[in-house]
Amino acid sequence: MSHEASDQKSIPLDRDIFFRTLIRELAGVLEEIVGIKDASGFVSIVGQRIGEEINGHYQSALGTEQLDRAQVAYTLVDLKRRIGGDFFVIEENEDRILLGNRRCPFGEKVLGRPSMCMMTSNVFGSITADHLGFAKVELRETIAAGNSGCLVAVHLKSTPETDAIDGREYVKSQPSV
Repeated sequence: MSHEASDQKSIPLDRDIFFRTLIRELAGVLEEIVGIKDASGFVSIVGQRIGEEINGHYQSALGTEQLDRAQVAYTLVDLKRRIGGDFFVIEENEDRILLGNRRCPFGEKVLGRPSMCMMTSNVFGSITADHLGFAKVELRETIAAGNSGCLVAVHLKSTPETDAIDGREYVKSQPSV
């Protein structure tokens, strides 16, 4: 093997690393130019669109237009597993779905980029609200913020208690007439 070929194997670059780095740098540029809050808003729009597309795939695969709470929880965990996350259900009841996560799909590229967590918030929120009518996604702990894992609460009801929680609200969009 030539010297050039052996040196190339040590270059940490493949398609996955490239796209995770691209998203990290896009989020970073947005955060620097418009601030974390507005950058989170832009990432949210992308997350909502992706959530709508993913939702359609799960509806087809599960053979239903309307997922129940257990199917929503399964969908949230499964979609993250498919893209390299390690989410799991800690608790599921009529008030909320509480999820933990041991591995971010963005890997180490998410560190210091909290706006990237809006992808999770919007995908989870849009899918949940579409099927259960309402969701408020609370990112209690995130790997992006330096925690060892994520703790995400998806609240299923609008109450005075959930109104006081810091998070993003999602409601089922009504079809236009």
